Amino acid sequence: MAVTRLKRKDRYNKNVSRLEVKTLKLATNLELGSRSKQSKTDQLAKNNAILAQLSAKA
Repeated sequence: MAVTRLKRKDRYNKNVSRLEVKTLKLATNLELGSRSKQSKTDQLAKNNAILAQLSAKA
């Protein structure tokens, strides 16, 4: 069976899809550590603390 050369569009798509898979793998594998922990000064943490205070009073 003869090997056919990919057209330019197909070569581009192959390369782009390979890079997309690579970035998705890097983005989803969050390691446990200081960089992935939620900050105590984060707005979400502040909101949760206020909500906890309000629910404790009620």
